[in-house]
Amino acid sequence: MAINKPWITIAGCGPGGLDYITPAALTAIKQAEVLVGAVRLLESFAGIKARHIPVGADVEGALDEMKTCKGRKVTVLVTGDPGLGSFAKPVIKRFGMSSCRIIPGISSVQTAFARAGTDWLDARIINAHSGYSSIPPASLAGLSKLAVLAGHEAARNWIHAVAEALGRSYRIVICENLTLANERVRTVTPATLKTFKMPSRCIILWIKKET
Repeated sequence: MAINKPWITIAGCGPGGLDYITPAALTAIKQAEVLVGAVRLLESFAGIKARHIPVGADVEGALDEMKTCKGRKVTVLVTGDPGLGSFAKPVIKRFGMSSCRIIPGISSVQTAFARAGTDWLDARIINAHSGYSSIPPASLAGLSKLAVLAGHEAARNWIHAVAEALGRSYRIVICENLTLANERVRTVTPATLKTFKMPSRCIILWIKKET
């Protein structure tokens, strides 16, 4: 019986700065015959001689185009780590895990906790990129650490409600544009989040203060 060999490599490209991409991911990118990913990521590797398949709103269209590349070395570029709400999920769903190998990357969540100077072993991670989260803010009270992948104005009211629910027993750290030239990390009060205009690259941490 023939055993399927992975022809798709899903490479985590880190939180933004090119120096945060692992050597393993760079090797897969340089060896690729086809590169798939968001336009911004593809532009970062414009010098690589490979066919480029951009991924935008038409995810299924990009997957259909990838299907025509079977038999070639295809590397899928995803921001951060492939395990945190990335394009890896629809790729694996369409082609199966036996067709894929995953190279983990440094996530923005990892980077945010590093900037805050604390571990994230017991952190709850919530993706609010697509807007308002359905998780009741009150249900998050009592957590040791919380990381919210923000970046969408529609989620602002929910994020402010989380800040009110958790109260002043938490240190709130806003991390913007991590690893990029305009990176900004600051500790704020809950009131700040009510009018805070979030950039698209934004992680908000709640870290319970020690008593």
